Amino acid sequence: MANVLEYKCPCCGGAVAFDSKTQNMKCPYCDTEFDPEALAEDEENDTNQDDMQWETSPGADWQEGEEESLRAYVCHSCGGEIVSDENTAATSCPFCGNPVIMTERLSGSLKPDYIIPFKIDKKAAKDALFKHYRGKKLLPKIFKDENHIDEVRGIYVPFWLFDADADANIRYKATRVRVWSDRNYDYRETSFYSIHRGGSLGFERVPVDGSEKMANALMESIEPFDFSDAVDFKTAYLSGFLADKYDVDAEQSIKRANERIKTSTESAFASTVHGYASVIPEYSNIRLRDGKAKYALYPVWILNTTWNGQKYTFAMNGQTGKFAGDLPLDKSAYAKWLFGLTGIGSAAAMALFYLLWLI
Repeated sequence: MANVLEYKCPCCGGAVAFDSKTQNMKCPYCDTEFDPEALAEDEENDTNQDDMQWETSPGADWQEGEEESLRAYVCHSCGGEIVSDENTAATSCPFCGNPVIMTERLSGSLKPDYIIPFKIDKKAAKDALFKHYRGKKLLPKIFKDENHIDEVRGIYVPFWLFDADADANIRYKATRVRVWSDRNYDYRETSFYSIHRGGSLGFERVPVDGSEKMANALMESIEPFDFSDAVDFKTAYLSGFLADKYDVDAEQSIKRANERIKTSTESAFASTVHGYASVIPEYSNIRLRDGKAKYALYPVWILNTTWNGQKYTFAMNGQTGKFAGDLPLDKSAYAKWLFGLTGIGSAAAMALFYLLWLI
């Protein structure tokens, strides 16, 4: 038996959703606001909710096993059918638009430990997209005018948060160079050094997204999330947004977490080596211990756009507003720009191009 949960306004009976500006539940009909924690307590005390049974509905054209990934629910407000995939935890009714939550996706071992509520609304996400265009000198001029926004979705993305301690032993090969001259010769003396670093670092809440739908690179590009805003999970925060449960479990995410921790450890130790002309890592041994994982939902705005027959996806941190996404390159403008920099040298030109594109 599966439940479809909807939060109703006790004043007018309308469907209420979480409002990122006020950080409260808000009724769009009578503008009454409610504390999410209070609604969550009501939810826990309510034992008379209707249980709506879901079923898979295979058809003649379904391939074997394909229908198992679909779920059908009935909207409590209008009676319409809501069809979702097996990982959807929150969505809205396609008929009346009321936000609904699939409680079975969040029960037992699937229930998140924490959630960071949205702090930025949809309008801010759209504005951030157009701001993202500014200063991109090699962006096609017509892209800003013709790039069509297909959809803007506020999604709670599942993340695994890893704690671990790292014991490191790293050796570097470094050089120092001394240059001088006399009346007859120019001299260059190179001294070689072997540098050792060792110690331990503690890591807390290293995030790895637990959704196959979300590219790791895109999610990491909008980090960091500020965990000080995290609260214990309550379903009330999901109302009005989309949410997925993880489809990449903690065990499958360990490899990615280890890579991130080891890379950060190497970077931290390398930053302690100063005063040399060159520093090259020669040996690295990093051992991880005391690993733990928690499950959290983080707020992300996803903007899907279309231009010139091609899809472009952008993401914005729904807490901090950090924005990321790929943009097309005006090849003609790039060629002219690069041709004008031939006097600088190809290596320097490419480096400058990279910096300009990131700004």
